Amino acid sequence: QVQLVESGGGSVQAGGSLRLSCAAFGYYYSMNCMAWFRQAPGKEREGVAIIRSDGSTTYADSVKGRFTISKNSAKNTLYLQMNSLKPEDTAMYYCAAREACSSYSNLNSGFPYWGQGTQVTVSS
Repeated sequence: QVQLVESGGGSVQAGGSLRLSCAAFGYYYSMNCMAWFRQAPGKEREGVAIIRSDGSTTYADSVKGRFTISKNSAKNTLYLQMNSLKPEDTAMYYCAAREACSSYSNLNSGFPYWGQGTQVTVSS
């Protein structure tokens, strides 16, 4: 089974930046869709960004223009660059993966594989 391990979370001031990483082990090259999700206490889980096998990306409206999802297949690593952070970005961030991926795959698709999460806290 694939294993996903996130890192890079922490505490930052509003307006600051963080770069999250997700290292994939196992069936990485078969995981053609990879995504970032987040969940704050008392709130629903929210899809943040997805990157597909063709390199196309989709972002939640709340992070457009501030966050960038990317991957380095040679290093088996997924990234989320987060700029201009706001207090409402505070959440546990998770990376996720699925094998089947098409141009129609999106953040509401099923993701069988998940990382353990990394905490992001943005203070005002």
